[in-house]
Amino acid sequence: MADLPRVTIYTDGACEPNPGPGGWAALLLFGKHEKELRGAEPHTTNNRMELTAAVQALGALTQATRVDFYTDSEYLRKGITEWLPDWRRRGWKRKGGKLANIALWQALEAALEGHDISWHWVRGHAGDRFNQRVDSLARRAMRNP
Repeated sequence: MADLPRVTIYTDGACEPNPGPGGWAALLLFGKHEKELRGAEPHTTNNRMELTAAVQALGALTQATRVDFYTDSEYLRKGITEWLPDWRRRGWKRKGGKLANIALWQALEAALEGHDISWHWVRGHAGDRFNQRVDSLARRAMRNP
């Protein structure tokens, strides 16, 4: 997979109040090019918007890609890197029972296929310019769907 094209992705979700109107955004950076994606839902949760941003960002890739994926959502990062195999093994359930957002987790798992992804957590609102940019895009989408 060393010869795959490289892309850096930043995503974020927003919801005010939670639950309530929500927005999501993604920024794809490849070479000198960049692509912004965003969307909104009238009634949702922050976690759903974080997952939607990831699904949409990976779905925008048109070929197998090496991805550096940045998120400020521990729910998203830990869900993919730690919890997903156990959920799958238990029939898409948590130890304690029902798993929230199953359809989005399954869509995200499918979107991972063919890509070599390194997941990175970035502290939200801590000065990372791309994280701040997707936060602003998600909030704008939430307010103006």
